Amino acid sequence: MTAFEALDHLLGSRFTTTLAARQQNAHNEAHYDEALPDAVAFPETTEEVAQILRTCAEAGVPVTPFGTGTSLEGQHLAVNGGVSLDFSRMNRILSVNDADMNVVVQPGVTRKQLNEELRATGLFFPIDPGADASLGGMAATRASGTTAVRYGTMRENVLALEAVMADGSVIRTGTAAKKSSAGYDLTHLLVGSEGTLGLITELTLKMHGQPEAVAAATCRFETVEDAVDCVILTIQSGIPMARIELVDEMMVRGFNLHAGTGMPEKPHLFLEFHGAPQAVAEQVATFRELAADAGAEGWQEAATTEERTALWSLRHGALPAIGALDPGAGKRTYSTDVCVPISRLAEAVAVAKEEARARGLICTIVGHVGDGNFHCGVRFDPADRAQLDAVLAFSGALAEAALRLGGTVTGEHGIGLGKQKYMDAEHGAALDWMRRVKTAFDPQGILNPGKLIPPES
Repeated sequence: MTAFEALDHLLGSRFTTTLAARQQNAHNEAHYDEALPDAVAFPETTEEVAQILRTCAEAGVPVTPFGTGTSLEGQHLAVNGGVSLDFSRMNRILSVNDADMNVVVQPGVTRKQLNEELRATGLFFPIDPGADASLGGMAATRASGTTAVRYGTMRENVLALEAVMADGSVIRTGTAAKKSSAGYDLTHLLVGSEGTLGLITELTLKMHGQPEAVAAATCRFETVEDAVDCVILTIQSGIPMARIELVDEMMVRGFNLHAGTGMPEKPHLFLEFHGAPQAVAEQVATFRELAADAGAEGWQEAATTEERTALWSLRHGALPAIGALDPGAGKRTYSTDVCVPISRLAEAVAVAKEEARARGLICTIVGHVGDGNFHCGVRFDPADRAQLDAVLAFSGALAEAALRLGGTVTGEHGIGLGKQKYMDAEHGAALDWMRRVKTAFDPQGILNPGKLIPPES
């Protein structure tokens, strides 16, 4: 019996080789080409995931985990074929533990689904990468987002995991305790490993209390440098911002074209404050004083829940808004991110703008600048080789600048397919130890091959 015959016997209709199912998991929201798996499996339990991996390990068949397909570096693409292991049916919330402020979920649960379930408890899960991503995928890519400046990334909010390893064995890492000094931290080795070391089948996540009061606002600046200087001063002043997002003048133009917002085409900060009512009022007042000194204008508050939702929906709709800047059949957006120490943020943003301008590229800058992370969206035509080369050169120059400034080539999107070329420059001799870890966990190289770790030259 072949591996596919065995999986068909195990899963029945939840194992398929139809072209439609394969194509559904072959697309991506970034610029990568379609990558068709040979089959798609839809497990519902950890034991089924374990049996799938045992079967694939015996036959040397690659396995690529798939959540909702929203990753921006192609982590979910089955570039070597094999089985796309789709976690969409493992979408149960297993337990909500109010007293301990944690929740146990299967990997296919999405962040919006979880927060809807938590609504009546007074708790919420704060990590917000924009897309309604699966929590397993968010852990695998070490996602963060607009609220990371206050609540941290997935790394800080995952307490424990259950995972299936390459040979089909099942392990549990971490506990529901807030901290531990027992043994190697396998939980946070798997978080951010992009499915290359093991497949996450259960997560214990830290919850946070829903803030008693929330305030949101926008303001604008004459230059990106002025806006960034305001961000730096805000963070250094210790204001506990819940969100502080930069959008440059080109991104504002995209919002105006796509959503008809009518905003002045200047750099803006999108802001949110959480806490007790008096504390929030004090945070807003202090920020406004700092922003005024940095030249802020046009202060506008989003006073109602509906207005706040509209504000953040606008920010999270950056990708289609970028497309409105340079529409056309076949054109795509190259999305890349870097992260630098907050003191070097203004310099990094200046490099991004200058490198794009020098190459004649339409480029937007948006970012979770409170933690030094920003994203560039560059429009290009894949059929225009010269334009593609210019985009890749821009990405390389930005990555090199981030490393030169003491940062990283990605603060959020991950390595996936696109940024492996920079791993040696960022990690040096440590990259060889990463390869040894990969070999120890996955000696056959069947777990999400082609991602994260570049091949040895």
